[in-house]
Amino acid sequence: MKISVITAVFNNRAHIAEALESVLAQDHADVERVVIDGGSTDGTLDILRARQDRLGVLVSEPDRGLYDALNKGLRLARGDVVGFLHSDDLFADAAVLSRVAAAFADPAVCAVYGDLQYVRKGDTRRVVRHWKSAPFRARLLARGWMPPHPSLYVRREWYERIGGFDTRYRIAADYFSILQLFSQPGFKSVYLPQVLVKMRVGGASNRSLANIVRKSREDLDALRRSGVGGMGALAWKNLGKLGQFFRR
Repeated sequence: MKISVITAVFNNRAHIAEALESVLAQDHADVERVVIDGGSTDGTLDILRARQDRLGVLVSEPDRGLYDALNKGLRLARGDVVGFLHSDDLFADAAVLSRVAAAFADPAVCAVYGDLQYVRKGDTRRVVRHWKSAPFRARLLARGWMPPHPSLYVRREWYERIGGFDTRYRIAADYFSILQLFSQPGFKSVYLPQVLVKMRVGGASNRSLANIVRKSREDLDALRRSGVGGMGALAWKNLGKLGQFFRR
């Protein structure tokens, strides 16, 4: 099974090499590495080109933001299954994609996901927040549930069905895509109760008060457009995060 791992990056010289080495270290036999660079000017592109012979796809050109870049990656990816590793993130260990592939051995499985750890930007051994997920049940969507997007792997055909990410959202396009996917009849998922990805803190959604407000508005719009819920689901979604700061 070919798994495509898409990484979007823009001016992240500090961490892109570590993210790529995390992908290159995976022991799964068939991994397509797709990197979409937004036209970096800080030396990021030099780091990418130094590894170009080990990348399946490398594109560097201006884009219209993260989700536009991820859509480019989806159009270029050729894997049976697609996931995303952002340029600040790391796989938890070298066998993550092997475990994901094993779960997809059942042809009825449409998606596989696991747990996520938020770690300090300067010390990835320091866990700030532990997002422990759970097996999917349809009623959970109306309670604000979602799997951690960085740990989510989906058969590529399903992203084609929903048309990729809706770029009208600047922050919540991944959440909207999850609501679209997991609301589909027959969308079977498998939960792996283990940490798959380590994510450095400091992402766009929580970078400022303005972004937090925008994210909440976009989340609410995504809930309403998908017919899953409204303010109640949004409240549950935000309250559900509190316990993640105390779990280890």
